[in-house]
Amino acid sequence: MNLELKETLKSGVAELGLVLSEHQLTQLLDYLALIQKWTKVYNLTAVRDPAEMLTHHLLDSLAVIRPLQQQLAGRQPAAGLGFRLLDVGSGAGLPGVVIAICCPEVAVSCVDTVAKKATFIQQAALTLKLPNLKGLHARVENLDDHYDVVCSRAFASLGDFTHWSREALAPAGIWLAMKGKRPAEELAALPAGVEVFHVEQLSVPGLGAERCIVWMRLSASA
Repeated sequence: MNLELKETLKSGVAELGLVLSEHQLTQLLDYLALIQKWTKVYNLTAVRDPAEMLTHHLLDSLAVIRPLQQQLAGRQPAAGLGFRLLDVGSGAGLPGVVIAICCPEVAVSCVDTVAKKATFIQQAALTLKLPNLKGLHARVENLDDHYDVVCSRAFASLGDFTHWSREALAPAGIWLAMKGKRPAEELAALPAGVEVFHVEQLSVPGLGAERCIVWMRLSASA
C-alpha cells in the first residue's frame, strides 16, 4: 500500500469532517487500485496518475458524504427497508462506490449504458466485499425501481438528468447533482415539476476548483 496516498486520504477525510474506519480507508485505496488496473484495458477514466485520481475522484466524491448523510437524517426510506440510491451514468463508480463504502446502510446501484462499466462495478462489489453495491447495465429511463436518492457526477445537464431519471425517483425522493460552478443556465432551464431546494458549496481538499451539489425534488404540483 502506498503510504503517501494513504496519508493524503486520511488528511482529506479529516478535513471533510468524516470518521472512517481503517477498513473503509483500505477499501477506498483498494478501489483506487482497481480503477487503475481496469483503466489500462477499459479506459474507465482519463486521469491516470494515482495522486491525481485520489484528489479528483476519491476526495471529490467523499465531499458529498456528509451532505448526503445530513439529507437522509430527517427522512424515511420510501420502501421502509433502508435507503436506496441510484448513481446515474456512474462510469467507474463515482460517487456510487465511494458512497457504498462510506454508507454501508445505503443500498447503492450504479447504472451505466456501457456494459464494461457495469461489469466493473460488479467486480468492485465482489473485490471490496460490498453487499450493498451493484452494477446495472441499462438506460436509466428503462428502470422500473424507485430510489430515495438519484445522483450523478458530470453526467448531463440538470434538465436531461432529471428528465431521464424522473421515473426512477421515489415520490418523496431527492436528486443529488454534483457540479462544478453553480450552473446558472441549467438551473434556469429546469423542467416544470422539478424544484431546487438547496445549492450546496463544497470544498474538496487539494482541489483548486469550485464544486457544488444541486439538490432537487419533485415540486408539489408535479
